[in-house]
Amino acid sequence: MNATMELLQAHRSIRKFKDQPLADGLLEQIITAGQCAATSSFLQGATIIRVTSQESRQALAGYAGNQPYVAAAAEFLVFCADLRRAGKCCEKYQKPFSGEYTEQFIIATVDAALFAQNVVVAAESEGLGICYIGGLRNNPRQVSDLLKLPRGVYPVFGLCLGYPDQDPETKPRLPLPVILKQDTYDDSEDAALIEDYDEAVREYYRNRTGGGHGICWSEQVSTLLSEKSRPHMRGFLAEQGFDFK
Repeated sequence: MNATMELLQAHRSIRKFKDQPLADGLLEQIITAGQCAATSSFLQGATIIRVTSQESRQALAGYAGNQPYVAAAAEFLVFCADLRRAGKCCEKYQKPFSGEYTEQFIIATVDAALFAQNVVVAAESEGLGICYIGGLRNNPRQVSDLLKLPRGVYPVFGLCLGYPDQDPETKPRLPLPVILKQDTYDDSEDAALIEDYDEAVREYYRNRTGGGHGICWSEQVSTLLSEKSRPHMRGFLAEQGFDFK
């Protein structure tokens, strides 16, 4: 296994960071690596807001569900799906703007995610730790107002970057046959594999640093999908210009 695959398979979320800034120019190098991610139709539909104001960081930590590492990490980035820039191109060439279509929303959102994952790999290759912050979508209006995001732009998630001050275990992933199918979707043998995986996840939570809740993966997922999940998002996205035609 080469060094890149070892790096990817060693990924952990880091929630405790050293009080150490990034070296000069390192963030820009990491962001440039992020820009090299694939982008559908060359849209480049992502914009990143680097938040340096400590007051804003504290506010974002609260909006995200009181996650203190949002304020404590050396860097905090907000990845946004951005159709505003493309809309201005339409204005420039006097063409109709179709950015309210669901497909355009998907393209911009996927662009933001691909960009971010390139940033993560680049950051981890430099010894940094990361933590995605999807909790920003708990309060997307407040986040957007704070960051002055215009119509056509919405915050997809945040990202903490910094030097790790903890060494958590890697979290086990689903067995490969569960997620890698050949030719057709056949899940007839998945149940037994997931039973074994559930026990591995229970063991992970029992043994990980600081303890854990000890429940298995399938129980976590059943709880997640049986509850309402940010029902405000559809209305918020419509306000931001994403109408899903």
